[in-house]
Amino acid sequence: MFAVDPGSLYGCLYRYTWMTLVNGRSFWFYPTFIGRTSVAGYRWQRRRRQWVYTGFDTRQISSFQCR
Repeated sequence: MFAVDPGSLYGCLYRYTWMTLVNGRSFWFYPTFIGRTSVAGYRWQRRRRQWVYTGFDTRQISSFQCR
């Protein structure tokens, strides 16, 4: 199992980011904190139509692309 390098996420800090997890789920994410093995920020919940603060272990992230 591979983990996304937290350093590679620094360019996406405070930027809208399309995030895909290893379980196949994809969503918009707005990162506000990047740690050694985790990232936290606001995740867009489409059904509720709102941003919710959440965090992830970098091992859960399959890919990401920021705008």
